[in-house]
Amino acid sequence: MKKPGKVARYKIQRRLGTELPGLGKAGALERRPYPPGENGNKRKKYSDYALRLEEKQKLRFHYGLKEEQLRRFIRDSKRGSGSNWVSKLVGRLETRLDNIVFRLGFAPSIRSARQLVSHGHIMVNDKKVNISSFVVSPGSTIKITEKAKTNQIYLQGKQSPRLDMPEFLRKEEVAGLDVGTLQALPGVEAIPFSFDAGLFTEYYAARKV
Repeated sequence: MKKPGKVARYKIQRRLGTELPGLGKAGALERRPYPPGENGNKRKKYSDYALRLEEKQKLRFHYGLKEEQLRRFIRDSKRGSGSNWVSKLVGRLETRLDNIVFRLGFAPSIRSARQLVSHGHIMVNDKKVNISSFVVSPGSTIKITEKAKTNQIYLQGKQSPRLDMPEFLRKEEVAGLDVGTLQALPGVEAIPFSFDAGLFTEYYAARKV
C-alpha cells in the first residue's frame, strides 16, 4: 500500500467521516466534516454494503494495513475463536509493535512509529526488535533506546501525544528512559475511533478470507 501524504490522509478520513488517529495529526474533519467532492449541504445515501465497507476501511487505514495483511489477521483470529473473532482481531492489531509504540506516545502516528521500529530505536524486554508487525505479549516491556531520546519522531510524539494512554498500557520513566508495559490483551473497546463491530462482521460474513 502506497504511503498516503498529508492531503490524502485527510481525504481518507473525510471520506469515512471519522478521524483515524493512526494517520497522525488531528483536524481532518474540523473545517470540512463531509466527504471530498461534496459541499456539505448534501450527503449521499449509503447502501448497506457501503456502510459495511466503511467499517473495514477504517481498520485498514488506521492500522496502515494492506488488504491481504488484514485478511491474514482475520484468518488467524477466526481459528478456534467462535463468535468472538473480532475482539481477538483487535487484540492482535492493537498489540502490534508499531501500534504499541504509537499508543505509548513514542510517535505521532503509526507510520512514524514504524520508522522508529525499523531503524532499531525500540526494545522489547531489553532486546531490539525492528519488525513492526511483531506482536507484543502481555507483561512485556517496551522502551526506546538511549540514542532515540533525541530522535525527532520521538520528541514530536512525546510533546504532542495523539491519544490518551489506554488502560491496557502503563508508562513510566526508568533510568531516564520512557518504559511502557503491556498490562493486558485489549478488545474491541480499545479501538480509538467510532467502530461498529457488527457491520464489520457482516462485511466478512459472506466473504472468503
